[in-house]
Amino acid sequence: MSPESLRVRVERLEQRVEILEQLPNRVSAVESQIVHLRDEMQSEFSATRALIREVDEDTRRYMRVLHEDVIQRIATLAEGRKR
Repeated sequence: MSPESLRVRVERLEQRVEILEQLPNRVSAVESQIVHLRDEMQSEFSATRALIREVDEDTRRYMRVLHEDVIQRIATLAEGRKR
């Protein structure tokens, strides 16, 4: 094996080791981003659920009002027929 090829192989190996040494920091950064994303998504899902509950309650209230209105109209029509 020539000394030149050994030097090149050692340089490549050193480059790989440098890249591998950076991995823990990069993994920690990705982990931090994932935790932040999870917290953000949890918050947004909670807000969405609360909004859906609120809209659902409003819809139910409106449906009750409409139902009572229809019942009242039917009663009024029935009174008119009796006369």
